[in-house]
Amino acid sequence: MAALMLGCGAAVTSGDWRKLVARAGSGAHEIPATPGKSDVDPLLKGMTEGQLVVHGSDADLAAIVVRLLRIERLDVPVGYVPTDPGSPVARLWELPKDLITAALDGRVAPFPLVRDDNGGVLVGLGVLPAVRGTVYCDDATPLRGPARRVEVTPDPELGLRVRIVRKGLPRNKVSTVTGRAVQFGGEPVTPVHDGVAHPRSVNRWTWYRHTDDLRVVR
Repeated sequence: MAALMLGCGAAVTSGDWRKLVARAGSGAHEIPATPGKSDVDPLLKGMTEGQLVVHGSDADLAAIVVRLLRIERLDVPVGYVPTDPGSPVARLWELPKDLITAALDGRVAPFPLVRDDNGGVLVGLGVLPAVRGTVYCDDATPLRGPARRVEVTPDPELGLRVRIVRKGLPRNKVSTVTGRAVQFGGEPVTPVHDGVAHPRSVNRWTWYRHTDDLRVVR
């Protein structure tokens, strides 16, 4: 299958990128880390067939998925070669050790796409650190009060998984719920999505499952 390969930031110095370039030839492009509209859209709009392969961090992948969403190209299969094989996305997608073969020759399968109410997406791990407030997940209320952190990841069944970490003795207390949407309201907090901090603190935040899934190659 023909592929458009995007190497993000420092990823283009890696051995994996050299291997991808050898496979893709003119289909390989070097772009900045956490790329924006002008870096990605012209390349995506030129795709008429094949798949997209992203080499970089979870934040890079999220930035590119945002562009797929904006230009209504979620039909494009997406392979991923993370610079950190232990990244949250690598774990969620259950990527094997042979990342390049999985990204280029793997099977295409749907995987939930999680969005937020500020126009972003979450492909791996979202964190609300040191919160005090209320968390709703569908009909459940897993938090009223303080918590050390709230973690949100895409979930292959309902859409997203919420992990509440509370302070306890002798160890933290952890509770988990799943659903299609999670909402936080309370004291200001700075959300972190796929390793990138939101530019400002907010007292309300929502992550929710998009109506269309990503088509991931793995």
